Amino acid sequence: MVTIDSISFVMNMEATSVFRPKLGSQFSLPSTTNLFPLRKLYGFPLTSFPGKPIKRIRLKATNTLTFDDKERTRKFKKLPLSEWTHYFHSIPLDISEMDALKEEIDELKPKVKNTFMSSQGSDSTKTKILMIYLFVSLGLAYHFEEEIYETLKEGFENIEKIMAGEEDLYTVSIIFWVFRRYGHYISSDVFQRFKGSNGSFKESLIGDAKGMLSLYEAAHLATTKDYILDEALIFTSSHLETLVATGTCPPHLLARIRNALSICQHWNFEVLVPLDFIPFYEQEKDHDEMLLKFAKLSFKYLKLIYLQDLKILTKWYKKLDFPSKFPPYFKDRCVENYFFVLPVFFEPQLSSARMLLTKGFILLGIQDDTFDRYASISEAESLGNSLKRWAPDHSMDKQPEYLKSVLKVILDTFQEFEKELSPEGRSYSVKYTIEEFQASSKANVELAKWAQVSHVPSFEKYMEVGQMEITACVTVAYILMSMGKTGTKEAFEWLKSRPKLVQSLCTKGRLMNDIAGFEDDMSRGYVVNAVNCYMKQYGVTEKEAFKELRKMVVNTHKTLNEEFLTTTCVSHYVLRETMDFARMIIVTYNGYEGFTRPDEGKIEEYMTSLFVDHTLKML
Repeated sequence: MVTIDSISFVMNMEATSVFRPKLGSQFSLPSTTNLFPLRKLYGFPLTSFPGKPIKRIRLKATNTLTFDDKERTRKFKKLPLSEWTHYFHSIPLDISEMDALKEEIDELKPKVKNTFMSSQGSDSTKTKILMIYLFVSLGLAYHFEEEIYETLKEGFENIEKIMAGEEDLYTVSIIFWVFRRYGHYISSDVFQRFKGSNGSFKESLIGDAKGMLSLYEAAHLATTKDYILDEALIFTSSHLETLVATGTCPPHLLARIRNALSICQHWNFEVLVPLDFIPFYEQEKDHDEMLLKFAKLSFKYLKLIYLQDLKILTKWYKKLDFPSKFPPYFKDRCVENYFFVLPVFFEPQLSSARMLLTKGFILLGIQDDTFDRYASISEAESLGNSLKRWAPDHSMDKQPEYLKSVLKVILDTFQEFEKELSPEGRSYSVKYTIEEFQASSKANVELAKWAQVSHVPSFEKYMEVGQMEITACVTVAYILMSMGKTGTKEAFEWLKSRPKLVQSLCTKGRLMNDIAGFEDDMSRGYVVNAVNCYMKQYGVTEKEAFKELRKMVVNTHKTLNEEFLTTTCVSHYVLRETMDFARMIIVTYNGYEGFTRPDEGKIEEYMTSLFVDHTLKML
């Protein structure tokens, strides 16, 4: 038993208002044990996180965690069942409408391709690159992947010639955006031409609203060394916010600027961008009628494919009857999980990958909610040991029925994955994914132990375990497992090596989750959070902790961009889907906790637009 009879936080009093152990309560100091075993287990280097010098906290306590399961009272918030599952299970779907749309798309596609490929003249490559940006923004790029990659490969070989003498801010910014988006490292020095003799961006640029918006978008593809893009982001953000406040540009452009300030295109779901861009493009005076029609047809067809997927998925989900098997701590999120799969696999032909990944996400939700919100320590340890053995441990027979159901669902679903992928010769992908799932479960047990005695470890130790618990690594494994033949053994070994790209994903996921979920965590007495750990270690206020953690998140954005451009040991497709997972994290936690509370942010709005509304008028 650890009793605090004297406690003195050497920090600002504001910080203690959030984290203040009661006298006589159970509490413990971070262990002084060497962290090497954790590094070896979770595969992360011992990162030195930036922050203020450590301020010591004097506590009279031991380093031993103690637990009392027998008299433990479960504390959890009962979450309402999702209304989405029943809706899509019973929704009618007209297959003949899908067939008719597909016929129209197939008729228009070669005409659009011909327009793209037949561009002539000295600026033909430049024209094609600007059209590629339209393809991406209208949700059409998947139709012309080979043509796009070939165009950019040839264009990049002549990049200096393409950019020579180009003084249009919009054109330079879009070309930069497209090349970097597709993995070509074009130097940010191309923006030096827009600076004046004083070293600042020219004031004359302010009057070019579309150019400023495109520079703002380009700035989000910055790496750790693109200092000019840091300046560009400050410059454009300030003036775009003024434009929004004053309304001094066309309404359709104003709406697009407002959306971009909320979330830039680079970090948004590719499938969400057309929701805003198609109406915007339609109001542009120089829009191409055929391209606009093709975009509308393709997007409507895509939405019908999603409805077809959801009917199949919700049938599987309702048959398993998850809500009846688990106590009300369980987040009933079948359709929501499908939505969060879309940044990775949104193309119409990837239904099987979407189904597989959605089922994987559902398992992760069950695992996380069980450890994080409900299980006692003995239950968490029994589940953790069983997952380590991949079979019930000796104590599972004595555990509650809900816990046996959790284990059975996990083992049965992975067996389903094995059955599906074995004929393709991809059993190895299931094996690798199980290993990542097991490592994530071990981290969940560790955090559960800390949480149940309100143990706040050092920030570094918390991140060491927390980065694994956030399930970023197992999510990447699920993605690789769902990718077909592109998810090679080499790709899984790359993941196991914990490259910088994956480390940054884990850091981003952990910090954004903890920042967005801090209020919910504290309301249910869950103090094991990056905010509290940072406050405790560095003796700062809650406000200062949030500020420093947000800086770390911004740094991960730059590292991800950099690693995407420079990593060569795995395929571009693997890197692209890994970056798409980063986009999922950003949209989920863009100022709200979009998974736990989808109705409180924009997630429900996005889902309604993709799965329910059919407001895009056909030409």
